[in-house]
Amino acid sequence: MSQKDRLGTGGRINRAVPLTFTFNGRTYQGFQGDTLASALLANGVRFVARSFKYHRPRGIVTADVAEPNAVVQLERGAYTVPNARATEVELYHGLVATSVNAEPDLERDRMAINQKFARFMPAGFYYKTFMWPRKMWPKYEEKIRHAAGLGKAPDVRDADRYDKCYAHCDVLVVGGGPTGLAAAHAAAVSGARVILVDDQCELGGSLLSGRAEINGKPALQWAEQIEAELRKMPEVTILSRSTAFGYQDHNLVTVTQRLTDHLPAAKRQGTRELLWKIRARRVILATGAHERPLVFGNNDLPGVMIASAVSTYIHRYGVLPGRDAVVFTNNDRGYQAALDLKACGAKVTIVDARASTNGALPAAAKRQGLTVLNGAVVTAASGKRHVSSVDVAAYANGKTGRKVSTIPCDLVAMSGGLSPVLHLFAQSGGKARWNDEKVCFVPGKSMQAEASVGAAAGEFSLAQALPLAIEAGAAAAKAAGISNAKRPAAPKVAAVAEGALLPLWLVGSQEAAARGPKQFVDFQNDVAASDILLAAREGFESVEHVKRYTAMGFGTDQGKLGNINGMGILAQALGKSIPDTGTTTFRPNYTPVTFGTLAGRELGDFLDPVRKTCIHEWHVEHGALFEDVGNWKRPWYFPKKGEDLHAAVKRECLAVRNSVGILDASTLGKINIQGPDAVALLNWMYTNPWNKLEVGKCRYGLMLDENGMVFDDGVTVRLGEQHFMMTTTTGGAARVLTWLERWLQTEWPDMKVRLGSVTDHWATFAVVGPKSRKVLRKVCDDIDFGNEAFPFMSYRNGTVAGAKARVMRISFSGELAYEVNVPANAGRAVWEALMAAGAEFDITPYGTETMHVLRAEKGYIIVGQDTDGSITPYDLGMGGVVAKSKDFLGKRSLTRSDTAKEGRKQFVGLLTDDAQFVLPEGAQIIAPDTQVSTTDPTPMLGHVTSSYYSPILKRSIALAVVKGGLNKMGESVAIPLANGRRVTAKISSPVFYDTEGVRQNVE
Repeated sequence: MSQKDRLGTGGRINRAVPLTFTFNGRTYQGFQGDTLASALLANGVRFVARSFKYHRPRGIVTADVAEPNAVVQLERGAYTVPNARATEVELYHGLVATSVNAEPDLERDRMAINQKFARFMPAGFYYKTFMWPRKMWPKYEEKIRHAAGLGKAPDVRDADRYDKCYAHCDVLVVGGGPTGLAAAHAAAVSGARVILVDDQCELGGSLLSGRAEINGKPALQWAEQIEAELRKMPEVTILSRSTAFGYQDHNLVTVTQRLTDHLPAAKRQGTRELLWKIRARRVILATGAHERPLVFGNNDLPGVMIASAVSTYIHRYGVLPGRDAVVFTNNDRGYQAALDLKACGAKVTIVDARASTNGALPAAAKRQGLTVLNGAVVTAASGKRHVSSVDVAAYANGKTGRKVSTIPCDLVAMSGGLSPVLHLFAQSGGKARWNDEKVCFVPGKSMQAEASVGAAAGEFSLAQALPLAIEAGAAAAKAAGISNAKRPAAPKVAAVAEGALLPLWLVGSQEAAARGPKQFVDFQNDVAASDILLAAREGFESVEHVKRYTAMGFGTDQGKLGNINGMGILAQALGKSIPDTGTTTFRPNYTPVTFGTLAGRELGDFLDPVRKTCIHEWHVEHGALFEDVGNWKRPWYFPKKGEDLHAAVKRECLAVRNSVGILDASTLGKINIQGPDAVALLNWMYTNPWNKLEVGKCRYGLMLDENGMVFDDGVTVRLGEQHFMMTTTTGGAARVLTWLERWLQTEWPDMKVRLGSVTDHWATFAVVGPKSRKVLRKVCDDIDFGNEAFPFMSYRNGTVAGAKARVMRISFSGELAYEVNVPANAGRAVWEALMAAGAEFDITPYGTETMHVLRAEKGYIIVGQDTDGSITPYDLGMGGVVAKSKDFLGKRSLTRSDTAKEGRKQFVGLLTDDAQFVLPEGAQIIAPDTQVSTTDPTPMLGHVTSSYYSPILKRSIALAVVKGGLNKMGESVAIPLANGRRVTAKISSPVFYDTEGVRQNVE
């Protein structure tokens, strides 16, 4: 297992610990400290992947997170990881990796035939090709989906554990390179609580990949000293192998920390990945920069690499990527790779697009005797599965001239300049600005308590960046409240003179880009310069539209390497400047984040929080079956021995109508509203007026959205002059509170009113039925329950079974009813006391199914079931609760032509001709004489919203919305069923029982 391209000495690998691994079924050897990418290169493996669309041979391009090509599938079964970047996979013994997007294997990939048809598969060809015949759409989709994608998702349950944690700090530093270390150290010595995040296994960043000096010594010695000091400080936390992937409002940064991925699967214990949610007073972004590729023909061949990656593989991993190299550059930094290659014995030719340069590195290259071709460009690379030569042409005044020579080579190192990593800055709300001198986007004005330093700020000189980073660290500590913030002395770094960069977005003319070999901009998505030029010709001018038309910047790469080149080519095609063309959106996540990290332990039964009332266990003990309403477990019905759903519901309904029943209504949303402007808020939120509601009284209200559609409903009670308690539907509690808070924060911030959710604070029991008054009198002797003393829609304070209580006389069943509200801690005791007091009346606990039947018999709506976001109060026949004399949310929308037009769906009742047949909910309603067609749409009048069998009426009842239904009382309609049968019914009032409403006021 010879590592033929491993250097004899050097690198930060541990040669004493060899590691065996397999790639595409073949066994190789690397060393501890390798990545999968460096180990493959050490073994001479250059061809590692197939491209996404054309299935062209691809090799390793970078040495970091920006790698677009070397995407692999790791391990098998429960431990498999799709789309891992080989440049970031730390090598461990027994690692198993395979290439993706290649069948049956990399060498014999069947889809490689796409290369022969590449000219017929430009950007957008899917949209233009797979349009007809229409009947083939399902087949097209099947084939396209099979061909699309990269890795394969696991087909067995993940065996690992993922966790989440929360942290607060004074200063969060993202990036453990030289400027990140300097900033973190400056903040820490001032006494600030510091968290330092870096995605590598060791700190140092760019210092790990070169021979820079600080204070006259190797720069890594300085980095190791700073790291050692930081680790000794108790207020400093260092998170390595951690990626900050999102920057949200109020300085919330999300970080994924990989705890065990660098270990063999058999040795992984505990949490695999940890999701950190870090809230910082100040954030310093030291995220560095990506080196840009250059766009020339066949620039995607294996063996074509980023110049800085070549240096990284030499210095950090002791790997020589090529022995006969061409360095193609438009700036001085490419010369560093040339010098590093020369020091390893490689033959090097430098092709520099600039006519001349006075930088220190070019001067060093000339002293070393390297061949330098100034005023020249690489127009195309040649080779089958690896680069074998490049064509070089003259270049002057922005134009490519005649061919100069063909240079044999096994490596092309390209350097097109640096692009600061702006993803987190942009996610924080900041806008990038173009810097003509540095030819890149740099951070603009900070929108949060944030500062960018080093290469992330466009400061590429280490000598100048370190003092600025130290200043930023001390300033962050001071801004975070550290009064004695210190500024450590800046280390001494020799300045390196650099020549100016020559912008070079596309080698050759736009016409040549369409005719010649593919010039790739986005390697991962096979987006060539010709695709961008085609998009411009077809009228796409917005860079966001071009992104979507061509797929530039999609996938796991997210445009880290290619997007700036793509913007430059688009700008040239449109005759605009790059800043006028703009950037694409830097969306989270910066790098892919596993579903396991995001889910944590919230899987299976823990996917949603389960909420239980304080008497849930009583329900369990008495045989209740439950249904999920929102996150709550609510009793569905209480079956006795031998009873099914229908029998139990019949018994519960008749008990309520004839004697007394009791319902656990604790899940209803309860919002405490207090303040001088509480009435004003309610007037805006509800359609009816609230100014004159007396203390001790309750009122039903409808809440609308801006479109005038019913949003929620409930009863609100006035507890004091400036104190109200609003109830909401169980499933709508959080939504309503959010709705209220949204308006208070965005439109009415001056309102003096405060809201609080108290749903969990109160246990609520509805005691319902003709005997309900008698039950309550047995457990409460300080409230007069008579009709005159305690009228309908009012409330009283009292003591129920020894607990302080608020008792409200409201009804969702049409019966005499009271809602008893007691502190949740006293809930079970009060419930059991009520059950004991009602024993002589055969008090019956009932569940949500019976509640639905009772309310449907009275025509009471349930928002979200009888409404669907397109129903107004007038559609419900509830115009009486819509005030004419005041404004409220949604009022103007009620006068829109569509809202007020004839023929809208309106709330009605349905009585089937077959009294025993219960209509299926959701069934469509049509006119009786409508003929159902198998080819043409059938005109629908509406649909069934609620449907039950009524035990008290001994027949089926249904609620529905029907077009113009309020004017169709007594008319017949038809309801076609799934089995082909058609049922007829008559439209009726939605109030089926006790139409006069006398039962709720029984003496």
